[in-house]
Amino acid sequence: MFLLSGDDLATGLHERALRSALADAGVRRLQLNVDDDHVAEALRIPELDPPVRAIVSTWGADPAEVSTTLGEVATTVHGYAVDERRRLDPPESWDGTRADALANVAILRRPHHIAREEWIRRWMVEHTPIAIRTQATFGYVQNIVTGPVTPDAPPVDALVEELFPSAGMTDMHAFYGSGGDDAELHRRIGELMASVAWIGADHDLDLVPTSRYLYECSFES
Repeated sequence: MFLLSGDDLATGLHERALRSALADAGVRRLQLNVDDDHVAEALRIPELDPPVRAIVSTWGADPAEVSTTLGEVATTVHGYAVDERRRLDPPESWDGTRADALANVAILRRPHHIAREEWIRRWMVEHTPIAIRTQATFGYVQNIVTGPVTPDAPPVDALVEELFPSAGMTDMHAFYGSGGDDAELHRRIGELMASVAWIGADHDLDLVPTSRYLYECSFES
């Protein structure tokens, strides 16, 4: 997975020439999570400078070649090898169409006072069920970072993608699935925020709202 910054990524990442170059580098499947006009009203939490504007996921290619290719459209490219865990499979169509969703990508960093194994346990075993039951999530993909694949990549421990109804960009009840009940909304927020703090994700994280696009690249070259 690659964190990208730069201008006009919403256009450049969709260019057929880029997909062809990635296919030549060995990419067979390409996922684009792009902070574009479709999610302009959504909440952002930028930690990295410059802020992350897109997250690109690739399968089946040399990361150095992918990084070089992505550098043709992005000003900054940071790459990470990840171990993917699908807790809720998102609906997927690999034809480049935009998913009807707000796809939030959280970039997590483990607090230094929590051992890695304990942090993963808290996140995977304790936090995940709470996150799913307190929000209107219909896609939940966790990626444990196993190491950087580009020089000078800033420390990142995990990347989490959660899909919400598009209405959740401006409607808290749609985001949390609270059915218009204000008391239930506040209860869900309280339970979730306590769990977020338990894994240390109440600070030192990036939250990138994105549109989600999937491409098959094997036929692009």
